[in-house]
Amino acid sequence: MLKIHPSAIIDKKAELEDEVEIGPNVYIGPKVSIEKGTIIKANSYIESHTKIGKYNQIGPFAVIGTPPQHLAYKGEETYVEIGDNNVIREFVTIHRGTPKDLGITKIGNNCMLMSYVHIAHDCQVGDYVIMSNNATLGGHVKVHNFVVFGGFSAAHQFCRIGSYAFIGGMSGVDKDVPPYVKVFGIPAKIQGLNLVGLRRAGMKKEDIRKISQALGIFLDGPSTMKEVIQELKDIFGDDPLVAKLIEFLEHPSSQGLMRRKPFESEDG
Repeated sequence: MLKIHPSAIIDKKAELEDEVEIGPNVYIGPKVSIEKGTIIKANSYIESHTKIGKYNQIGPFAVIGTPPQHLAYKGEETYVEIGDNNVIREFVTIHRGTPKDLGITKIGNNCMLMSYVHIAHDCQVGDYVIMSNNATLGGHVKVHNFVVFGGFSAAHQFCRIGSYAFIGGMSGVDKDVPPYVKVFGIPAKIQGLNLVGLRRAGMKKEDIRKISQALGIFLDGPSTMKEVIQELKDIFGDDPLVAKLIEFLEHPSSQGLMRRKPFESEDG
């Protein structure tokens, strides 16, 4: 059964499925679709051109589907798409895409966006991503699955964050973060393997050992990136976990890859 509080404002062009709950003073704009079982709590604002999937929980004062904060944006029709089973807490902001990219900002499934998280235009966020309070993504950032952001961390526009990476609280990411690592600092630097995250994900000891070995080749070897990639392929073949790392290394963004220099000291 659809539940809409009398004080909510729902545009006639919005589409709400069964079992959706809309709280007090919520605004739902035109060309917004909300699927079965999603709950939107008091005072949230869903502006337009936004698709929200099933069984999401959207907290008070969330603002979703507003125009991008981009000087070149001239009112073009762009979008936000949110998957299923996400928790989006109070005061989270998620902006629509721009014609400068794919024109869409996307959130996957089973994510948790804590209070005051900001996701800028054209970001692509995967599944099972956790963003702690006040974490921020600049425009065009791509976040792969199972990434965790600490509170007050930020990622520079166009960066990529690989699967199972951990971004420490108050860190500033200005380069691509490879899968499986933990980073910390301003600018953020790789501090080693995200061992806690891999264990929590249920990875076997042998898999963790292979990931650690592969990261060692990438981080500490004096080879060029082309040589590193070939060495990883020669040693690990088609191993699916190392293949994630290889694929990531083969497609750097314009920001470049985060990597320790050969034989660099910890404080160097």
